[in-house]
Amino acid sequence: MTKEQFNLMSFMEGYVRNYRKLNLHQATNRSMFTKREIDYFANLGEMLGLFSFVEDTKPNLDYGRSRPMDLSWWKWDERIDKENYLYVVLHLERENLFKKDIETIDKLFCKTEEYYVPHYVIGIQNVESKERITYLNNLVGERNLKQGSEVLMMYRYYDEVNSLDRIEAYHFNELSKIINSRKAISIIDNTGYWCMAFVEEYETWK
Repeated sequence: MTKEQFNLMSFMEGYVRNYRKLNLHQATNRSMFTKREIDYFANLGEMLGLFSFVEDTKPNLDYGRSRPMDLSWWKWDERIDKENYLYVVLHLERENLFKKDIETIDKLFCKTEEYYVPHYVIGIQNVESKERITYLNNLVGERNLKQGSEVLMMYRYYDEVNSLDRIEAYHFNELSKIINSRKAISIIDNTGYWCMAFVEEYETWK
């Protein structure tokens, strides 16, 4: 079946350049970070003409039960089917806790019914350190060989030397090969709100 044609790295660019608009203050709790970021992508999906669902579910055949999806985008077209969504365009997971990084990947790439296999996957994960990213990317590549989605993984970690957060994004194709990557930083601006910039733009931006 024909799928939507998106460049996932463009989604990452929009996420970085619009991050200040999420109004995340230095006093904001982590749950609100999760909510605002999920809402950002939910709104994006709707502006693209898709149906966004927060806390949707899909069958997990490994566990024999359904598991929640933080966010899903579904395609609807009454010219083709007047009763059912055509397919899952996107499955997104957003996780703050380091210790749940593998669980996040498990949610994104669980064995499920064919109807629920997403064309695109986005994972936004806080990680303990830069060194953890290689391990997680290897796991994503291995799991996606079976699923065959296009994948954008965005990892966020704290840089103690420079006192800022770093974001590393990796775009996997359907064959689980990394075809693009970008790096960004996130800091608190002089009004107390979190903002982002790509590393190559940071010197002029700050």
